[in-house]
Amino acid sequence: MTTIRPATRADVPQILAFVRELAEFEREPDAVVATEAMLEHALFGEGSAEAVMAEAGGKPVGFALFFHNFSTWTGRKGLYLEDLYVTPDARGQGVGTALLAHLAGVALDRDCARFEWAVLDWNKAAIDVYRKIGAVGMDEWRIQRVSGEALERLAGRKA
Repeated sequence: MTTIRPATRADVPQILAFVRELAEFEREPDAVVATEAMLEHALFGEGSAEAVMAEAGGKPVGFALFFHNFSTWTGRKGLYLEDLYVTPDARGQGVGTALLAHLAGVALDRDCARFEWAVLDWNKAAIDVYRKIGAVGMDEWRIQRVSGEALERLAGRKA
């Protein structure tokens, strides 16, 4: 049976390990620059993000990290899932669905209008799970990102 609980400071090293495993899975093993200190600050300092842990048999088998966004169309906040990860040996056992169901409950408890996330287009297993639970792909929307030097240039802080 899977247990979902709020993350604590003691979970930060495990969360970072899961983030690194997720980056490996998403074919970006060298992209993680986050540190334990950065995650601890975001989760328990400034509170810009939250996380929950999934456990089976008292052992961590996954996590979800999320934060609030806002919809001007609904006039209400939403819940945005940044990362969801389940260890390879726990996949196919309902852990990911349990994490999603937990966060759906959080969204309802907090009067959120939406619960949203992004998925890589090649991750068919995840997309299949999302369709089964009723998630709708927003295929007409394209995520845009500015980071690094491009962000600095856009802000006028680098030539």
